[in-house]
Amino acid sequence: MLETWSNGSGVPLGLGDYQADYEARFAGSAGHDSWKLERRQHFREPGNPSWEAFARHDWPEAMRLIQSQREEFSAESEEAERIGVTLFRIRVVAKPFTPYLHWELHLLKARADCGEKIRVLAVEDVAPFESHEALPEILTVGRDTVYEIRYSDDGVLDGAVRHTDLEAATRCKDFLADLYARGEELDRFFWREVAPLPPPVPEGPDVPEES
Repeated sequence: MLETWSNGSGVPLGLGDYQADYEARFAGSAGHDSWKLERRQHFREPGNPSWEAFARHDWPEAMRLIQSQREEFSAESEEAERIGVTLFRIRVVAKPFTPYLHWELHLLKARADCGEKIRVLAVEDVAPFESHEALPEILTVGRDTVYEIRYSDDGVLDGAVRHTDLEAATRCKDFLADLYARGEELDRFFWREVAPLPPPVPEGPDVPEES
C-alpha cells in the first residue's frame, strides 16, 4: 500500500523528535482533518498507567484509569474542534482479540465518547490491500504531512518516518477516508463484540518489570 502514496522516501524521526514535530504541525493544521490508521494487533505502552495496570492483571484499576482520562480526551477533541480539525481513526481488528486489543478497545471507546471519530474494520476487510505486506500504522496532520509510525520489535512506540508531499498525502488521506467509510462505528461494535467479554489475561511479555 505504501507505494500508493509514497515513493519510499521520508525523514526518520526518533520518538522525541516525532512527538515534538507532530505537536508543532498539529498546532498549525487549521482546517485540515487528521486521519489515523491502526493495524497492528499488539503493542506495549510502558508509561501509560492504565496499560500498566492491565499488564499487572489489575483490570478494575485499568478501567478506572481509562475513565479518569476522559477530561484529557475531551480537551484534545475540543482543541481540535477549536482550530477546525476533526480527528478520525480507523482501527483494524482481528478476532479473537489479543489481550492488548481488548484493553485498547475500552480506551478507544472512551476517546470516541469524548469526540474522536472512530470506526472499526475487520482484518478480512483490509486483506485486499495487503497482498505484499500488512498496512502500516499511519497518522496524517495538516495539508501535506503523513507519518509512518514505527515501533520496536516488542511493540513500543519508537518514532516515525515523516513524509511531506502534497500529492502523496492527498492520496493517503483519500485511501483512509475510503477505509473509514467502509467501517463500523466503534460504539455499536463495542457493545456487541467487546462489552460482553470477560477481562482479558495479558500475555507474559506484557507484564512490566518491578521498579
